[in-house]
Amino acid sequence: MQDALKHNLFSYGTLQLNTVQLENYGRLLNGEKVSLKQYKLDKLKITDAKVLKASGKEFHPIALKTNNVNDSIEGTIFKITEKELIETDKYEVSDYKRILETFSTGKKAWIYIAKADVSKTKNTK
Repeated sequence: MQDALKHNLFSYGTLQLNTVQLENYGRLLNGEKVSLKQYKLDKLKITDAKVLKASGKEFHPIALKTNNVNDSIEGTIFKITEKELIETDKYEVSDYKRILETFSTGKKAWIYIAKADVSKTKNTK
């Protein structure tokens, strides 16, 4: 499988959990701790039963692009296969979109960020 590892994936949330990795990839991932500037985290309520079962968490973090140089999020870059990237796309709910970002180290990695401004779609009751 080592030869098939061709994608860098940045995780700042539940994809770092062993249970989620085993459920999605059938293996535990090794990664490199990094931070990503100009982003902050918010919370998203998850309603997808499969995702809830895998993570055990009702609220997942979601990255928001701020363009503020003082903002940053911590996470891990994992090396995954094309098949695992497709599985990750299935795991991430429709509120997320996958984009390619460049980190301060110059390394590029896929990251799932908010598809829309979640602060505007939150229930404020």
